[in-house]
Amino acid sequence: MLTGSYSSALVLISLCVAILASYTALDMTGRIATAKGRAVPLWMVGGALAMGIGIWSMHFIGMLAFSLPVDLGYDIGLTAFSLLIAVLSSGFALWLVNQPQLPAWQLALGALIMGTGIACMHYTGMAALRMLPGIDYDPALFSASLAIAVGASAAALWIAFRLRLHTPYVRQIRGLAAMLMGFAIVGMHYTGMAAANFPQGSYCGALANGLQGNGLVYLVLITTLAVLAVALLTSVLDARMESRTAALAHSLTLANQELTQLALHDTLTGLPNRTLLADRIDQAIGKVAEQGGCFALMFIDLDGFKPVNDAFGHHVGDLLLKAVASRLRGHLHSQDTLARIGGDEFVLLVELREPEDAMDVAVKQVNLVSRAFCVAEHELQLTASLGIVLYPGNGHDQLELLRNADAAMYHAKSVGKNGYSFFDASMNSNARQQLQLLQDLRVALEQRQFRLHYQPKFDAQACVAIGAEALLRWEHPVHGLIPPDRFIGLAEKTGLIIAVGEWVLDEACRQMRLWLDEGYAGWRIAVNLSAIQFCHAGLVDSVARALQANGLPANRLTLEITESTAMHDADVSLNVLQRLADMGVDLSIDDFGTGYSSLMYLKRLPANELKIDRGFVRDLEQDSDDAAIITAIVALGQALGLRIVAEGVETEGQQAFLTHLGCDALQGYLLGQPVPPDQFMANLQAWHLQRALAI
Repeated sequence: MLTGSYSSALVLISLCVAILASYTALDMTGRIATAKGRAVPLWMVGGALAMGIGIWSMHFIGMLAFSLPVDLGYDIGLTAFSLLIAVLSSGFALWLVNQPQLPAWQLALGALIMGTGIACMHYTGMAALRMLPGIDYDPALFSASLAIAVGASAAALWIAFRLRLHTPYVRQIRGLAAMLMGFAIVGMHYTGMAAANFPQGSYCGALANGLQGNGLVYLVLITTLAVLAVALLTSVLDARMESRTAALAHSLTLANQELTQLALHDTLTGLPNRTLLADRIDQAIGKVAEQGGCFALMFIDLDGFKPVNDAFGHHVGDLLLKAVASRLRGHLHSQDTLARIGGDEFVLLVELREPEDAMDVAVKQVNLVSRAFCVAEHELQLTASLGIVLYPGNGHDQLELLRNADAAMYHAKSVGKNGYSFFDASMNSNARQQLQLLQDLRVALEQRQFRLHYQPKFDAQACVAIGAEALLRWEHPVHGLIPPDRFIGLAEKTGLIIAVGEWVLDEACRQMRLWLDEGYAGWRIAVNLSAIQFCHAGLVDSVARALQANGLPANRLTLEITESTAMHDADVSLNVLQRLADMGVDLSIDDFGTGYSSLMYLKRLPANELKIDRGFVRDLEQDSDDAAIITAIVALGQALGLRIVAEGVETEGQQAFLTHLGCDALQGYLLGQPVPPDQFMANLQAWHLQRALAI
């Protein structure tokens, strides 16, 4: 027998090529597993070529590492055929491991086919030597090489199937697996080589026309490494591109989620907005149609939010809205929906077992809002007005339900706020009237439809006129003269009260300037400030502009604010009132005795006057309690050095009691009704003449 030998350098190179080919194969399976569409067959073909060339190259370099005492060559046809077998076997392996499932029987069959293919490649490559006489194979080692080929194929297929998807540390695991597979492939090859016996006197039949020479080693090695490098580099670059694409897709998904959140939710509170609420209502209507049952829709409006917003600023107002939303949301069931549809308006959609349960839910919401809120170190108090509709019964679709709930809410406000009202069909008519009135109100200021009427104020002791109070009226082109209690609330809600209030200030100062020019130097004109107007940041500037524009001395103007407005936030009120007082404007606390006052703050307020509410004066002669209250108010005012004015004087008995008690000034229908300025002087002169005749 001829004794062969091996080049240790080429053996080591063949091992490295086997490991590199194994890693490339494992990486290709990952590429194919994540590829889609037309890219799948392209990766399959490219992977089969790279893997097949790598395995064949390892085999061929191993063959070139072997030498005999005779010269060797390799038949070109059989060598090429062995390469084709390697590529086809690799293609089959890649196809198999990229199936959705790889059961044990399929793995065993695939390992048998792939192992047989690799063995065929090896022994076809050996046959390319065309040894004469033929190569004699040791049966035991031949069988062992086949077993190693099948076993290595089974391990390679299982590893490739498991590592085809990206998992943590997948590249490190692939590296270890590639080393194991490389050693297994090399082991199969050199076991097959060891099985070959060459009889003495053998020679190579392929020497004349076959592949040979030392340069062949380098040609095969360089070509193989180039193919594997290109395949591996392409796979890595594609993986990075896919990773970036996946990251971009994830970013787009997050962006779409954010856009959906913004489109369907209120940005301030995170609650569903009007769009999502409409969808939830439609779903609830559909559910009732399919399964029966009922639900309630509650329109919630915060009473007193605008004064807080104006007094403390929008930042505190936003925090308060978030606090309200959080409190209401914290007491909901999972199937209920709380939405914010704008400003200080919320809508609650509640599934009910029975329609009667709606009242309990409404009472709970009112009580939740009425509890004090601690926001930005301020303790703020609010109430809520709720309008309630039931389905089925109070509307056919979400638009009609919302409209009717809104009408019911306005009814709840009109009857005193801080409560709830169930919808009634008659409310729609009132709501339409209110809406029309609101639209007309926007036009009224532009078309100068507002008028001031003046009610005289008299010195209680001398019974002579000392000024007047300006009272706002709306001369509507259709409805005639409209009193303030019908439109002031609407003006406050829409913010128009600021512009209206500035007009009132300017017009009252203009009229007072005319009376001063006519010789009534001791008179004062009184103007009422609404709560919204008082809390407006531009109030002091508005007063200064009105005085300057009309040339009116500041001490000829008296500004009246209600007791509840002054005490709503005493520290803020004190600051505003002090700025007005520093200008020289007189300040009067209106409706005194009807609110809750702190005497500690009252004595600090720079007020000049207390005005006794007409509610105490009206029943003065019949109710001893009212007389006692008025007596206490007068005593308090005198102790604080304030002028005392009583309004609502309608009888001579009331006049006599209040005068005797020590009031400084009186006003009421007994002394003079509110009239336009062109009638004011004539009525005043007639009153004085009548009094003179009576004396």
